Amino acid sequence: MPTYRPTAAVVDEAVAAGYFPPRHPAEVTDVAQLAPGVVRLAFRDPYIAAHARPAQFVNLYSADPLMPMPRPFGVCEVEGDVVSVIFAVVGEGTEEFSHLAAGDEIQVLGPLGRPFALKRPAHYLLVGGGLGVPPLVAAAQRLAGGDASRATAVFGYRDERFADAIVARYADAIVSIDNAHGNVVTLLDRLEAEGRLDAQANGGLEPVVLACGPLPMMKAVASWSAERGLECQLSMEQRMGCGYGTCVLCTIDTVEGRLKVCSDGPVFTREQLGWE
Repeated sequence: MPTYRPTAAVVDEAVAAGYFPPRHPAEVTDVAQLAPGVVRLAFRDPYIAAHARPAQFVNLYSADPLMPMPRPFGVCEVEGDVVSVIFAVVGEGTEEFSHLAAGDEIQVLGPLGRPFALKRPAHYLLVGGGLGVPPLVAAAQRLAGGDASRATAVFGYRDERFADAIVARYADAIVSIDNAHGNVVTLLDRLEAEGRLDAQANGGLEPVVLACGPLPMMKAVASWSAERGLECQLSMEQRMGCGYGTCVLCTIDTVEGRLKVCSDGPVFTREQLGWE
């Protein structure tokens, strides 16, 4: 069965009429390996570039009709009309994407999900673990566009620190660590001990924690934030099917009952999750 490929005119008409554009082809502009098994893929899509917000994600679709389910990836950077994502090669779909090259075509849908809330002036602590770092890079990029807030990237890696050079373009400060030397809570404790989280040292800005990464890390960061009474927003990682709320595969338990990560999130507050 052939894949439906709306023309650029169809996408433009949908946007002009105020509708969310359907799944459509986008031109791949670059594919690069950042570390063993970690790939950055960039594609040109003016709509997603103009509308994506930090922690929102895009669905990328395999060209293989036997793999109809999309792969969701958090938006990492937007440069002009080019959008980039970072992913680990873990299966057939991501393996396929890793072999694409500039000029190839890929089917995309997005942006999807609920983003981080960044309107409040604050000292944002961007706490990311492993492949949870891309939404935090996007947050740093968005915050760098204004002068009301500060951003400190606090990243933990298994081994290679593949995102430090990327987030350095936007964050006011970066601290990172690998598994051999500790974890992100180790870094948060260090920043606190050095007085680098004090509002006085940051132009009167109070810390706000944004986090994304493995579940144990997220719970530890939420607990650290709760002990200090800090606002904490968490971008949850969950296995998804459709990515827009139809299949009900990505539900999680919250104090409000079961919610869908793809459409009710992926961003939830610590209070919503009951992680006190």
